[in-house]
Amino acid sequence: MKRKIRIILIILAAVALVVGGIFLAIHLHQQRELQAHQEALRRYREEKLHSFQQENQLYSRQQVDVVFLGDSLTDGYDLARYYPQYLVCNRGIGGDTTFDLEARLQTSVYDLQPKVAVMLIGANNLSTMFDNYERILMDLQENLPDTEIVLLSLTCMGQEWGKGNSLAAYNNVKIQKLATRYGFTYIDLYSPLMDLDTGEIYPQYTTDGGHLTAEGYDVLTAQIAPVLDNLLTK
Repeated sequence: MKRKIRIILIILAAVALVVGGIFLAIHLHQQRELQAHQEALRRYREEKLHSFQQENQLYSRQQVDVVFLGDSLTDGYDLARYYPQYLVCNRGIGGDTTFDLEARLQTSVYDLQPKVAVMLIGANNLSTMFDNYERILMDLQENLPDTEIVLLSLTCMGQEWGKGNSLAAYNNVKIQKLATRYGFTYIDLYSPLMDLDTGEIYPQYTTDGGHLTAEGYDVLTAQIAPVLDNLLTK
């Protein structure tokens, strides 16, 4: 009997070692994937900032009409297609948080001193975006005294991203209040993208629940373009 118990214990220990080894291997694989992803984002960000610096030199003798600031939603926005009548700079970097954007404001927008700056940021750090969001607004106001500032709401989302919709909607209320406080223009992008029957973004407007299709960008442009036209024809 004791021998059987020892055998069972040995088998259980072996199984535990195998299972533990599998979980460890999975954990290490996930860690390596995360590190690889973070390194890819870091390199991409460096490349984008370098391209911004080069663009700034090209525009040193002419005033840019509009600078769009943001993360991947801005990065993937084909501004030349939608705003051919204006000199527009895309200063979006995929994966950026509010903290990443704050760290690059000089190169991204201050060096250009545009007529209008449009900002959409916060989707990558919904729960912490207001740790520095207002500080960004204060910096914009101080460093761009002659620039019209436009704050875009966070967009509604779907699929896995859709879990953040309630927080995004709550954060949009705060963004709108801050826009009023600082005398900035606020544009709601959340509502036009939202399917009221599902409480999520319309499927045809998104590629994965968080990023936009060409139809999604059409909706954004329909909200933004009239505001830019008004600001730039004052």
